[in-house]
Amino acid sequence: MKIINYVSIVSMPILIFIILMNGVKERKNVFDIFLKGAVEGIEIVFKILPTLVGLFFAIGFLRNSGILDFIINIISPIINIFHVPKEIIPLALIRPISGSASLAIATDIMQQNGVDSFVGKLASVIMGSTETTIYTIAVYSSCVKIKNIRFVLFAALIADIVGMISAIIICNIIFV
Repeated sequence: MKIINYVSIVSMPILIFIILMNGVKERKNVFDIFLKGAVEGIEIVFKILPTLVGLFFAIGFLRNSGILDFIINIISPIINIFHVPKEIIPLALIRPISGSASLAIATDIMQQNGVDSFVGKLASVIMGSTETTIYTIAVYSSCVKIKNIRFVLFAALIADIVGMISAIIICNIIFV
């Protein structure tokens, strides 16, 4: 364990040293290249900022409006047939939209039920087997100005659904 800790401590300085030595060897001004990359990074942040603000507003609206509770009450009879805890439904609904909101929901699930509970383990597996699909597609497509995303969105949401169903099945096999 100590060797892993040591490697993780020295890996970043060694990587920076290798980059600097490669720049010196190729006679390139590494600092100017770094500054150019930093400027491009700031430009990208300004390009995607409106998308991020819109997504954060929509997520806040969903969490505070009570719409999630309404949806959970409607689909509770269906999910009970498949032995899915209803505490997972907010995570399943928010995960494709926002990583930070889904992390907050998963943390809340674990605080209320415990990390070693079935619900806590299922929340962890869902977090690891799905992606923040809508957020990722919105950020990347707005950055490169792609407007028609319906096929990518459809395929990615199907992958999220498969990931969630797989997580439920596998957790029911392993942890129950």
